[in-house]
Amino acid sequence: MNDDHAKPWETTRRGLLLLVSSPAGAGKTSLTRRLVADHSDLTLSISATTRPARPGEEEGREYYFKTRAEFEAMIAAGEFLEWAVVHERDYYGTPIDQVEPYLQKGVGVILEIDVQGALKVMQQYPNAVTIFLKTPSPEEFERRLRARGTESEQVIQRRLATAERELQLATRYKYVVVNDQLETAVSEICAILKAEEMARNA
Repeated sequence: MNDDHAKPWETTRRGLLLLVSSPAGAGKTSLTRRLVADHSDLTLSISATTRPARPGEEEGREYYFKTRAEFEAMIAAGEFLEWAVVHERDYYGTPIDQVEPYLQKGVGVILEIDVQGALKVMQQYPNAVTIFLKTPSPEEFERRLRARGTESEQVIQRRLATAERELQLATRYKYVVVNDQLETAVSEICAILKAEEMARNA
């Protein structure tokens, strides 16, 4: 883990930072929430966004929903670890207070983050554990995307194009996990985390 922020007198070991990215609809939300539920030493960073909340979403659970003015004020105040405009429309960002305070206390943090944002975080935390999650095939990805029933055809086509670009960047991640069956993907990531912890203790 990146210890650039650690002080010589600090005895608490910094937590592990885990970046999980995938094209929209590849199942990263279900997976990351399962990881947090199964690991008491992990917390999920909640991002901020200017996109409207979808039916069933709650403030502070899926996202912190902000107006453009509120989000831009946070940018100006330097409150984001990273931020970006996604799909040429909405702001998304990772508030620093969702990450650093936990890492400093030795708690692992999962960032469920788009590729654009993940690449920025990798520059600041080069020792972060990075995982790209994908579906077994492009056809399965499109099927899952349409099954959500939350986007128009125009949005679906834009997400398909974005996913194709993101897949080309999967090689920038340390691990690639295929999310065919949730239980299998969770087990694979748990094995990755165990191996990373063993490497830190070596």
